[in-house]
Amino acid sequence: MSETVLYTDLSAYYDLMCADINYQAQSECVMRLDQIFGNAGHQHLDMACGTGPHIRYFLDSGYQSQGLDLNQPMLDKAQIRCPEATFSLQNMCSFSVEQPVDLITCFLYSIHYSGDIAPLEACFEAVSGALTEGGVFCFNSVDKRFIDNQSSVAHSAEQDGSLFDFRSGWFYEGQGSKQLLRLVIQKTSGDQVEVWQDSHPMVAVAFPELTLLLEKHFDVFVFEHDYDKLLPWEGQTGNAIFVCVKR
Repeated sequence: MSETVLYTDLSAYYDLMCADINYQAQSECVMRLDQIFGNAGHQHLDMACGTGPHIRYFLDSGYQSQGLDLNQPMLDKAQIRCPEATFSLQNMCSFSVEQPVDLITCFLYSIHYSGDIAPLEACFEAVSGALTEGGVFCFNSVDKRFIDNQSSVAHSAEQDGSLFDFRSGWFYEGQGSKQLLRLVIQKTSGDQVEVWQDSHPMVAVAFPELTLLLEKHFDVFVFEHDYDKLLPWEGQTGNAIFVCVKR
């Protein structure tokens, strides 16, 4: 068995890496939240949209969607998946839209890619500026106080005769506003093993602090991280869904 480093654009593995995600359940949950809290508009923007799987469900449900991401190869894949949508190469901490939208989403904890508190605040300001009155901003987040550095999630998927093993986990030193998302991809083809690993710098924030930042622009509602049930967050778990309504 040989082992080498797998140097590649992550976009080539994005869909495989997320193969265990129920995009439909996540999208439909946010649509329900939008019906409850929103202004009945159907202009939608997905930040950090990746290859567009969430956008596909919003389009199929009658939304007029657009997406933004920092990775052009992922946007190219998203355009193929969602030819009706428009996509732009933008940073979610400094983006703009031609016309305000009614719903802005950010799935898969991607809000943490803002990296630190100041860019996160800039992101919230950009979101507020891009929303119509009464528009909804919905995202999921992790509370730094609950992070277990020994915990990780993993799954496997097959493609073109190769087995891919994916593992990711949060790492937080216990203080400050920065954490890491550690990712390992292992590709096994016969007796050859290729490994790619990286640490993504992410913003670390506790939910009370996050809520205070959001309340500068929005009315904030926090739910348990369950896309099948809408339950208020009780403060006992480290993952939550935030629903923010522009004032």
